[in-house]
Amino acid sequence: MPRFMGFVRMEEGIGTPPKEMFAAMDAFIGEQAAKGVFVDGGGLYGTEDAVNFVARNGQVSRVDGPYAEAKEVVGGWAILQYDTVEEAIAGQQAFAELHAKHWPEATIVATLRQISEGPEGPDTPTD
Repeated sequence: MPRFMGFVRMEEGIGTPPKEMFAAMDAFIGEQAAKGVFVDGGGLYGTEDAVNFVARNGQVSRVDGPYAEAKEVVGGWAILQYDTVEEAIAGQQAFAELHAKHWPEATIVATLRQISEGPEGPDTPTD
């Protein structure tokens, strides 16, 4: 069964989602978990406490947040498991629509990527 990583990117410092968004997300995640789709996930704090390690030219350097140049950041993530790629795509669209309905003033990008299980390529939708 293919596994996927879903994540949501948004503008840094956009603020806390409204209570309605939290309630809708709780219900959505509960439904997905009951179906065995939602494996794990959560929201992320802002970049003020983030730490990056950059490997460049054989050297590693540490860069602490906040990052003034950050315009868009990952705000949350999920590990998901679906029977088909088509189901995964439909699930991620429903997740994006949930944001559009309950937090319309926020611009988010909901991304879905298949998790590599080895050297073979990803599954592809069967249109």
